[in-house]
Amino acid sequence: MLPDRPLPGVLDLPSERKARGAFFTPVSVTRHLAEWALVDASDRVLEPSAGEAAFLAAAVDRLKELGADKPLVDGVEIHGPSAESARLIVGEAGGEAAIRVSDFFLVEAQARFDAVIGNPPFIRYQDWTGDQRDRARFAALDQGVALTGLASSWAAFVVHAAGFLKPGGRLGLVLPAELLSVNYAAPVRRFLLERFAHVELVVFDEQIFSDAEADTVLVKASGWGLRGTGAATLRQTRNAESLSSLDVGTSWLPLDTGDRWPALQLSDTTLRAVGNARGDGSFTPLSTWGETSLGAVTGGNRFFALSPERVRELAIPRRDLLRVSPPGSTHLRSLALTRDAISRLGRNGESTWLLYPSSNPAKATMEYIAQGHATGVDQAYKCRVRSPWWRVPVLAAPDLFLTYMNAATVQLATNEVEARHLNSVHGVYLKPEVRDLGRELLSVAALNSFTTLSAESVGRSYGGGILKMEPREADGWMVPSPEAISTRRDDLLAIRPTVRRLLQQKKLNQAVRLVDSVLLSAMTSSELESVRNDQAKLADRRVARGRSGRKLRRQP
Repeated sequence: MLPDRPLPGVLDLPSERKARGAFFTPVSVTRHLAEWALVDASDRVLEPSAGEAAFLAAAVDRLKELGADKPLVDGVEIHGPSAESARLIVGEAGGEAAIRVSDFFLVEAQARFDAVIGNPPFIRYQDWTGDQRDRARFAALDQGVALTGLASSWAAFVVHAAGFLKPGGRLGLVLPAELLSVNYAAPVRRFLLERFAHVELVVFDEQIFSDAEADTVLVKASGWGLRGTGAATLRQTRNAESLSSLDVGTSWLPLDTGDRWPALQLSDTTLRAVGNARGDGSFTPLSTWGETSLGAVTGGNRFFALSPERVRELAIPRRDLLRVSPPGSTHLRSLALTRDAISRLGRNGESTWLLYPSSNPAKATMEYIAQGHATGVDQAYKCRVRSPWWRVPVLAAPDLFLTYMNAATVQLATNEVEARHLNSVHGVYLKPEVRDLGRELLSVAALNSFTTLSAESVGRSYGGGILKMEPREADGWMVPSPEAISTRRDDLLAIRPTVRRLLQQKKLNQAVRLVDSVLLSAMTSSELESVRNDQAKLADRRVARGRSGRKLRRQP
């Protein structure tokens, strides 16, 4: 059996593996990709981030099944002790390993291999800096792919790895599911669809890694260098153990090869309804309405975000404060943040004020700032890098709040109190020509089945089954167009009180169906049912992956 942990005696701490973006891959996954990628005993195979040879050992087993005597397999590994372990493991499996200890991006791409398989390191752009990142981007450019500075490490690995394939070769990789949807991965999606003859994706209902928050997808691309069809096939399975019984799959031909791929998971009826809604102008990206922005990062919410009681206790005057939406978004699961609502939040001890000293701070304010200095608040990173440390950079009050982390779905709430927003929510700044209409009705209109489906498609699943929506993703979130809302304005105003009451009663589905009756009346009953079913399927799958991830993390 292949090892799923470091060999005894080899020091490779979990923190060190995480810093390298290394995660141990389940045996069923390595076996599946090896069996798919290797079709002849003479096939040459490379694992570009070999770790401790999980894929290379599976490749040895596969090549021996195909008739090879003592298969020679190749790998690259940046961590010396892991490379040594890999050689031993491959030897024990009956093969011979040529493992080069190096940064993969320092290895010149040569078309020597029939297959490249592996699990590239996953390091987010914030933590992936310096020379290695620069080398990675140049390596991708060698293949004609320009990656943005927001790209995580795996993106360049995919592109560079393909350069080691012979014409017609096969690429089998374990990748983060953000490949399907994030903007920075568009060049990678285009690269795969245009440079390989066939692209197949395998997605999981449950998480397959206990030590990684990200969801996972298997990419199986074959026919390197041959003309691509521009289409991809999606196959779904429950977990790593059910890979032997994959479904037939569905195919999708995007209008543009860089388009997001979640549409692969939708039925033909839903795709037709989506196309009609976009084509007739009744739905449009949120960016049509305005701009979505991150909230303020204080560097210490406990110090900067204050409850009314705390403000009275400190005697900080109004001139040194700004109204703020309290941290979190539970209080925004309605249609608006109203004066009554924020007063109630304050009475309940929520932090509805933000310390924001004026040009002439009061004595009480300066005394509080001195307390912060004495207790080390000024040493927090965000405080340390700004001057003065106690002035939080804030934007103007947004027109609407957009919820960032969501158990059910993404929601909008009109900002009726001119409150600023912290980084637990996003702010939406509407264009002048649609500002009044958007503030009045966009939060209501966005509660429809088509828009909740779009949220599942453009957002991403986070740890615990949470639906996460970043500002750049929100730009592509499909919401009712200004024209559609204007046409149905009277009807939307009529149902708004009922929608608000249903949300207060936590009856989200009933609220959505009520809005559907106004905005989606042009859909056929079969189309509307299909949209709702697909939205529920995606949401259920997200939640199920969250549960499975927690279960995996509890296992010893």
